[in-house]
Amino acid sequence: MNSNEILSFSDMDIAESLLRAVEEMGFEEPTTIQSQCIPLIAQGFDVLGQSQTGTGKTAAFAIPTLQNTNPNDRSVQVLVLCPTRELCIQASEEYRKFGKYLHGVKTAPIYGGQDIDRQIRALKQGVQIVIGTPGRIMDHMRRRTLKLGGIKTIVLDEADEMLNMGFREDMETILKDTPQERQTLLFSATMSKEILEIARNFQKDPKSVRVEHKELTVPSIEQYYLEISRNSKVEMLSRLVDVYDPKLTIVFCNRKSMVDEVADQLQTRGYMAEALHGDIRQNARTSIMQSFRSGRTEILVATDVAARGIDIDDVEMIINFDIPQDEEYYVHRIGRTARAGRSGKAFTFVTGKKQLYALRDIQKYTKSKILPHAIPSIKDMRERRINRLVGEVKEVLELKAFDEYTEVVDRLMKEDYASVDIAAALAQMLLKTEQPAEENPTEEIFDDSSAEPGMTRLFINVGRKDNAKPGDIVGAIAGETGLKGKLIGSIDVHEMYTFVEVPKAHARDVIRLMRNVRIKGRAVNIEPANARRGRES
Repeated sequence: MNSNEILSFSDMDIAESLLRAVEEMGFEEPTTIQSQCIPLIAQGFDVLGQSQTGTGKTAAFAIPTLQNTNPNDRSVQVLVLCPTRELCIQASEEYRKFGKYLHGVKTAPIYGGQDIDRQIRALKQGVQIVIGTPGRIMDHMRRRTLKLGGIKTIVLDEADEMLNMGFREDMETILKDTPQERQTLLFSATMSKEILEIARNFQKDPKSVRVEHKELTVPSIEQYYLEISRNSKVEMLSRLVDVYDPKLTIVFCNRKSMVDEVADQLQTRGYMAEALHGDIRQNARTSIMQSFRSGRTEILVATDVAARGIDIDDVEMIINFDIPQDEEYYVHRIGRTARAGRSGKAFTFVTGKKQLYALRDIQKYTKSKILPHAIPSIKDMRERRINRLVGEVKEVLELKAFDEYTEVVDRLMKEDYASVDIAAALAQMLLKTEQPAEENPTEEIFDDSSAEPGMTRLFINVGRKDNAKPGDIVGAIAGETGLKGKLIGSIDVHEMYTFVEVPKAHARDVIRLMRNVRIKGRAVNIEPANARRGRES
């Protein structure tokens, strides 16, 4: 099946309960492999799919197998084999999210390293979908704690990796132990001789699905990646914008909910940012695009679907806040910069080993180099601001459009201030207004290694003895500061006091705005947890 037509989720005759979960997860449009596989699998065909990590492959088989599962039958109906425990856990989580509104359908991850007694209890209670590694599945088969007689569909996910890990014999044993009339779905990044042999021996007239990849043809784009934690993404985005000072920037997220969240956080930090996705009405989208074209909006945060048709020459930076779900999406994204012979930069944020593998696949299929990029430091940001100020001052000097301000300098010079000192003081004033909180000399008190990356831990003198609960803390902070509750991190309520994590960028504002607040009738004292420990040590 090589059709380039991309069906929408609503075109696929997917159950309303599944569509609701898909919409809630923020997916706007299926990837190529999802569009091609979901209808085939839903109709009961065997499928032989070739696709890389990061193409949305799990959803391609999870959605239709969930739809075909009978909630009234408590026996195992779907078996998914994965090469590693990490992929097993990830696939299980995807099934759980997509099946959120399917009542009566239960899944169980089965992998080595987890307590086998817990797995046995889960299987005895009745599950319809089992996601497991070949070794642990074989173990349960030997113990007779996993019965495969009711299997309707078996999925071999990343079959090439399972072969590389020496699981061929286990895979074939498992396949032979399932009913012959089952549906067999096989997904692999490569179509080796061994893969084709398994397909020939265990599949019935499979429909072949291959995701074609496009080459990158924009050589003037500098491509980089930054390996960072999930919680530090907005901070890194801000630093990249500050260091490179692009005229226009497009930030890509995979989901609508993340687009809104990132745009909101950028606006809170003072950037002229707007969100663009499918839930925004057409007249508002038109207004947002006009604002972006004119430069009034400097950062556009968008989904892949919403960004289609954007053809603006002045986009100088692309940031993949989320690694794209499909290699082709990567090509479309970075192609939004370096228009009309201009140069451009593209940055991709990478979190974890799986995303590094996905990035490797992107490089392979786009035949391009994506280089590692150092995390921009505070020194880099300061140097950039100084250079920008010097350039702006030179422009004003060349235009000689400052006559009405010379009296300010004259007045100060009459008071015996040197002109170089006056200029330096003015430069300090200008740079200080742009200075981020992290550059403040006392910022070390916010650099708390006990908090999550990008967060800082605050001490509040209210605890259990005041009948304070986490909801009281969140409500007070959100109500007084305007900080959204979902941005507030972990809350540890102790007998006499509470620790709460807030985004480092907002810590000073939280402390300032909470000074005159009362929680449970008690006047609040709030300060950095590090500063308090320093005084108590």
